Amino acid sequence: MSISLVLILFFVLLALGVPIYLVLGGTSMVIFMVEGRPLVGMASQIVDGLNSQLLMAIPFFVLAAAFMQRGGIARVLIDVADVWVGWMHGGLGVVCVIACTVFAAISGSSVATAMAMGTILIPEMVRRGYPRPLALGVVGASGTLGILIPPSLALLLYALIAEESVQRLFLAGVVPGLLQAALFAGYIMLISRREALPRRTRPDAGEFLRQNLRAMPALSLPVIVLGGIYSGIATISEAAIVSALVAFLLTAFVYRGSRLRDTLRIAAEGMKSATSVMIIVATALVFGHWVTESGLPAQLVDFVVTQELKTWQFLLAINVLLLVLGMFLEVAAVMLITLPLLLPLLAPLGINPIHFAIVMTVNMELALITPPIGLNLYVLSSISGAGIGTVVRGVLPFIVLMVLLVGLITYVPDLSLWLPSLFFEGVR
Repeated sequence: MSISLVLILFFVLLALGVPIYLVLGGTSMVIFMVEGRPLVGMASQIVDGLNSQLLMAIPFFVLAAAFMQRGGIARVLIDVADVWVGWMHGGLGVVCVIACTVFAAISGSSVATAMAMGTILIPEMVRRGYPRPLALGVVGASGTLGILIPPSLALLLYALIAEESVQRLFLAGVVPGLLQAALFAGYIMLISRREALPRRTRPDAGEFLRQNLRAMPALSLPVIVLGGIYSGIATISEAAIVSALVAFLLTAFVYRGSRLRDTLRIAAEGMKSATSVMIIVATALVFGHWVTESGLPAQLVDFVVTQELKTWQFLLAINVLLLVLGMFLEVAAVMLITLPLLLPLLAPLGINPIHFAIVMTVNMELALITPPIGLNLYVLSSISGAGIGTVVRGVLPFIVLMVLLVGLITYVPDLSLWLPSLFFEGVR
């Protein structure tokens, strides 16, 4: 089947609003039937593709996020951040950024981060006098840190497709993630000072100590997970299992944010979210296999070489492409569709694949708050009761900040590569 016909079918199905897993699966099925290959071969490719330890980590990280979201851990992280910085200008907004950063270092999910933090912080920020659009924008933008700060589900997917080291990718996300958090916090403090937003009183020593002691079990979770990975004690999938187990124990026996009889319901919600990701991955693996076999990546390499594109021009074009795709497709779909095509282009242009992973991930963060399909926009609208227009108005300043961040990370590779180069040879 010709490449042009496959692409026409693919984009027609997308334009009709067909769910992405059906677009990928349906297109792959048509390819097999037209080429006269048995459909059992498609099933075999799916099974082979899913037989991966990296992929097994995704459901457990999603399950950990579900327990954290429902089990009181988000409240604890907010409370401890509040005693540290809540009394500053824009303190509650900065609390949101810090709490999202820590929550992201446990859950790896942007949607879970935005939902858990937004449920608590949006009403509290409005009650303390923050304009509603600002409250929505702070939570929506800070929630995107869930796919950049390790452990990140987006970076796990990248590692699976590109066959890169998860440990290196996780380290590469740390400095850009902290830079993003600092950028957001600085903007919030500037706006809060200019608008004279109210601040809470500085906590006394007793409250400060009490909240820190209460938060220690929750704060130990990212240390356990990432410490296990980088010490070599646990594989990625084993660390994911530990994160889910510890999140459950903290939820049920330490913070008691949910009752034991709710455990199965929370687990079912987590597995439902994980299943939606796994179905997209399964169908995308088959489609990606055809893309590779079709010779399209090789044709793209030849085209780029003959056009004599400079590296900066290529990266600019890819950033625009990812921004446009991110407006209409979810993160996993964009990565699974584009990476088989883009990865072969990196070596001829001298682009480090680990640096490119962070460029792509930050673009996907931007996609989460970019209309019309940005998932975080709909999460915030759902939990706050605000219209999409109000949410979009709130996130617009943060979209501008994210565009600046994308440019900085794209053209200053050392922001992504410095930390991995300290621990691993041959990263730069």
